[in-house]
Amino acid sequence: MANSSHYFLGSIKTSHKTKSLVVGAGSTGFDNAEDSIISYQTAYVINGYEHRPDLISDIFYNTPEYWWLILLYNNIDDPFEGLNVGDQIKIPNI
Repeated sequence: MANSSHYFLGSIKTSHKTKSLVVGAGSTGFDNAEDSIISYQTAYVINGYEHRPDLISDIFYNTPEYWWLILLYNNIDDPFEGLNVGDQIKIPNI
């Protein structure tokens, strides 16, 4: 049984130094078991953060140490090929 892919509950703009990200809260249906259990935010990769999961982790978790979680949750094997400018990514809430 599958539901629609995203429900957006609104969005906010968050800033870190001179960079900013547009973020929205969301969840999916039962297409992916992880998504049905773990809530997440959606974000768009902006210029300066492409191929840098450590910087994205630092914004959302206040530490660069969870870079691997962002890659894992978004099914990205190689950060040098994924996380391009404009990509929509999921940031799991921990």
